[in-house]
Amino acid sequence: MRISRVIPVPLAAAAILAGLTVAAPAQNFFEELFGIGRAARPPVPPRDVPGTQPPGAAPGQPGAPVDPNAEAKPAAPTPPRPVVLKAPGDDNVNGQDLLLNGLNGGLKLERAGAAMTARVTLPGTKVSQPTETCKVPLAEGKPLTLTAEGRPDGIARFDAAGAECPLRFEVMEGAVLVTPLGGNPVCTFSAADCATTPAGLWGPPAAALVGRAGEFDSARGVADKAVRDNYKVMTQRARREDVRAIVTEQAAFSSDREQVCRTYAREGAHGFCHLRFTEGRALALATRLGVSTAAPTAAATPRPRRKPPVEGMNPDAAGLPPPVAE
Repeated sequence: MRISRVIPVPLAAAAILAGLTVAAPAQNFFEELFGIGRAARPPVPPRDVPGTQPPGAAPGQPGAPVDPNAEAKPAAPTPPRPVVLKAPGDDNVNGQDLLLNGLNGGLKLERAGAAMTARVTLPGTKVSQPTETCKVPLAEGKPLTLTAEGRPDGIARFDAAGAECPLRFEVMEGAVLVTPLGGNPVCTFSAADCATTPAGLWGPPAAALVGRAGEFDSARGVADKAVRDNYKVMTQRARREDVRAIVTEQAAFSSDREQVCRTYAREGAHGFCHLRFTEGRALALATRLGVSTAAPTAAATPRPRRKPPVEGMNPDAAGLPPPVAE
């Protein structure tokens, strides 16, 4: 009867490990010899240490590390650009009968071939009786040939320098701004015993403007913003010693506008004169900033106003009938 010897488990495990330890160097040797195992894999480069950069890579160049503590540089602000309104065509008032301040006198511009003519009747007061009114037709009522002066301030300009009362005509949308040439605001006609003051805005009568008050009010907001934006651009571009003159000119514009428009018929009810005068200022500033008025960047055309909801209707439920009372 044979008795089997039982080998303790700890001793068996130690023997296996000893065999593996002896076999491992041999296996590594053959792997290195035949290019298999770890020898076939390329070495892994060491990771960059934070705060360092690879050789030859300057900060900010590709391959340079990003410093997480560095502050991001803010983007350079976009310089403001001038705003250009749509310039009125020089023929937009041709054939229309315009009145000084929408009240009296008469002005009609007409195209005669390549030239522009004007029929002008100046209103005034009698020199001998200042309480009585009078009228004087220039050139005895015949059309005056005007000289085109281009668009130095963004709108068409014509001069009648050879008339009995030398005048300048600046064509706006639906109106003409008239300025006496020579600096004297009064033209006196001794033979007619009449003293006239032609300066001002010649446009339609108030009755034709009141119904468009909402349109003029919306367009006035666009024009006012264009003036502010262009004024801001001009002051930013100007030299320090020139800023004061620009500020003074802007303040004079507000005063001149009030002076011209306060005598327009029912101006408070429609605002037509304030709108046209403001548009002229916006175009003049854009022209001085070197922007062509042939390519407008802002339209003064007002958006249609939303009709107010009818009482008893839900404005959010368009097309639904009103609720029926029980």
